[in-house]
Amino acid sequence: MISHITLGVADIGRAVAFYGPLMALLGASLKFHDASAGWAGWQPSDADRPLFIVMRPFDGGPASAGNGAMTAFLAADRATVDAVHAAAMQAGAQSEGAPGLRPRYHDRYYGAYFRDPEGNKLAVCCHD
Repeated sequence: MISHITLGVADIGRAVAFYGPLMALLGASLKFHDASAGWAGWQPSDADRPLFIVMRPFDGGPASAGNGAMTAFLAADRATVDAVHAAAMQAGAQSEGAPGLRPRYHDRYYGAYFRDPEGNKLAVCCHD
């Protein structure tokens, strides 16, 4: 259903440094990175899609976080949720909710929430 997700960033180098370790924990590898074009993208290790892309906005305007927008990454297990959240915090993210069960979604939903250095809201979760 999803081809790719794109987040606008002001500093592509900072974004690659932030997202690289998180994507590795989630089993995604860097597919492309062109600093001069201002974009980078990761893909699952076992598939071509979906892509997760960070880039400078095409219109040349400033990157800004969407109000109400959130990208949620699927983790294989709860330990990966914990590891991604910890890595994000270590890399300068702002916590929006520590790892834990969220029974209001369903009884097995385990997730964590944070904002990247650009202010984009992200989640990492597993459903087992």
